[in-house]
Amino acid sequence: MRCLPATVGAESVSLLPGITRRRFLIGSAAVAGGVAFGIHARLDDADLPDVLGAAPNDIVLNPWVVISDSGITVITPRAEMGQGIHTTLAALVAEELDVPMSQVRAEHGPASIAYANPAAVTLGLPFPEYTSTPLQTATKRAAGAVAKLVGVQMTGASSSTRGAFETMRSAGAAARETLIAVAAERLDVAEDALSTDGDGAVLAPDGRRIAYGALAADAATRRPPRNPALKSRADWRHLGTSLPRLDMRPKVTGEALFGIDTRIDGMSYGAVRMSPRLGGEMIGFDARRAERLPGVEHIVDLGNGVGVIATSTWRAFRAVSAIDVEWGDAPYPPETEGLMAAIARAFDDEPDSSLRDDGDAGKALRDARAQGVDIIEAEYRVPYLAHATMEPMNATARVIAGDGDTRVDVWAGNQVPTVVRDNAARIAGVEARDVHVHTPYLGGGFGRRAEYDFTDLAVRLALRVPGRAVKLTWTREEDMRHDFYRPAAIARLRGALDGGRPHVLEARIASPSVYAAQSVRAAGFAAPGQDKLLVEGAFDQPYAVPHYAVHGHVADVAVPIGSWRAVGNSYNGFFHECFLDELAASRAIDPLAMRLAMMVGVHAPSRLALEAVAEMCGWGKTPPEGHARGLAFTHSFGAPTAQVVEVSASARGIRLEKVWCAIDVGTALDPRNIEAQVQGAIVFGLSAAISGEITFENGEVMQGNFDDYEALRLGQSPVIEVRVLENADHIAGVGEPGVPPAAPALANALFALTGERIRDLPLGRRVGFA
Repeated sequence: MRCLPATVGAESVSLLPGITRRRFLIGSAAVAGGVAFGIHARLDDADLPDVLGAAPNDIVLNPWVVISDSGITVITPRAEMGQGIHTTLAALVAEELDVPMSQVRAEHGPASIAYANPAAVTLGLPFPEYTSTPLQTATKRAAGAVAKLVGVQMTGASSSTRGAFETMRSAGAAARETLIAVAAERLDVAEDALSTDGDGAVLAPDGRRIAYGALAADAATRRPPRNPALKSRADWRHLGTSLPRLDMRPKVTGEALFGIDTRIDGMSYGAVRMSPRLGGEMIGFDARRAERLPGVEHIVDLGNGVGVIATSTWRAFRAVSAIDVEWGDAPYPPETEGLMAAIARAFDDEPDSSLRDDGDAGKALRDARAQGVDIIEAEYRVPYLAHATMEPMNATARVIAGDGDTRVDVWAGNQVPTVVRDNAARIAGVEARDVHVHTPYLGGGFGRRAEYDFTDLAVRLALRVPGRAVKLTWTREEDMRHDFYRPAAIARLRGALDGGRPHVLEARIASPSVYAAQSVRAAGFAAPGQDKLLVEGAFDQPYAVPHYAVHGHVADVAVPIGSWRAVGNSYNGFFHECFLDELAASRAIDPLAMRLAMMVGVHAPSRLALEAVAEMCGWGKTPPEGHARGLAFTHSFGAPTAQVVEVSASARGIRLEKVWCAIDVGTALDPRNIEAQVQGAIVFGLSAAISGEITFENGEVMQGNFDDYEALRLGQSPVIEVRVLENADHIAGVGEPGVPPAAPALANALFALTGERIRDLPLGRRVGFA
């Protein structure tokens, strides 16, 4: 994929002479030339800013679709990190524009409010996703409007397709209707007599044909319709089918460019060493040894760390490691045990949230105890986890000062280009319109590249050598030990059954708050309100229990934390689904039958997902000798997801045999890509369940590379079968829902096989895996 050239920037292009927001872009070198079509207004009736840039005589409309004689470029403003989003977003436009995918190119585009992602914000609202009340609808609408005004362009929360489904289809439809209107005038026929041929041309009843590219100049005099008619699903040609991915060929051939591949003429190379005691101060450093090494150009004091600018990445790595640094203490308990104890102390205080409090769980538990009913109690724990992206953090920055103007360019795989832009502007002391963010392919994100520490540091290094680009690359160890980790968490659960289903279920969950940590980094203060992220995957599950309470306890621990794939669902799925299994086992109840009974009258698509996975694996049939199965379900990111894991015992240890997964995405835009995403999420979740763990000694992270922070190897990975369902009434997320059920399904399978209930992760500390 080509990155947008450096001429593409932020809203500054709207200041060019002769450029208005009501016109088309024709022949612009900024985005391959052509006419830009799209959704002109998404902030109520306010116009979107012009963002694509223009040559002196070009005319700009808006930022979505560019048509020229050489083809069609679709701006797909979400980060492509392997999830296939550029193909799906481009297909949304191609479908309504009525062109083959072979005519379409995808470009990420610049950082702009025009590409805000309200869907990512509304998913953070404290409501269960499986319900829809007038209050929820109104709140989501209001939150979406605010998100558009704030304008954060973000890839995350499995929201990219959900947020673009209407917008990008409308962009394609508006372009098609405008082209038809121009053709009608040229051919002197009524618009409703014209059609498009599916190959990028308008057709007249008498057989005359005009290619879209030939209509572009005249189309520049028109404003696209605000509310174009969209195709019915029955008429889709691309959507709903499995498409070849647009990034497949360049990634197979090696042509694909990631951030770490950035090359700028005359560039220098950077490396950093930040405090290994995260958030601790740097007391002082001695760089004399490093300064004598070949290729070292500058040593940079970064306040809480040091940087080196050199003539190659390797020389920068060598030099930064040669600097003698004295580090201060960590602002948190220095050992893992102390950190977990600090999290446990959060239970001593009143809960910070009670997003589910049906009936009266406390009284129901007291009554059950008084009546001699068995109360099942358990404590579960999970560790800190790293994102461990295959491409370590890196960013290239260049600051060029001109006559009264300063231009800043940042090339980096990132998930929040508007924040990268605004931070770079603040650091360089320029306006946001003077910062240009280029987003290539990402070698993994999982939420890590929703942070911006690495891009900030690249800009700080670039300021030391004005006019020259500096590519900052973190060593794998620097990356692993300076993450914004998935927080550790503890759950204390109590429950009792009445007949074949739970009568009372109480969960208390303690963890540092990702919601608060990210709010502080973004806005300088913790956002108010109850913290959904801390308890999601527990409070918002479609189970009917008469007395059902989920309380969140925020632990004040200063280890840097952030969004990790599936966020709170990633640990609460483990807590919640393993404990349900414990409840079922206490009465020798079939765990599938119990869950199905709990879902009656609550959420039909969730029940159907469970029934589907049971049918896939033949649940109820006795597995082969030495084999056992475990079941788990989590509703996350709008997608009911049920999994069964089969394990076996061998002389070498426990072997993962097979995983069955049923996921309901509402509308399956690309079934094969959905299947691939779910498979990857399952491997991601199983890797964390078996061996994922970040530990601390003397305030420092002990893990540094893939030898001590392992992922499943190919030979360990199970066969994975995925069934994609479409029973839900809304389009769901895909990238994350496969993660939460993986760990509990595996833990429940281990219990079925060995009789041992493991309540803490990683499982590999207790069980040997083949």
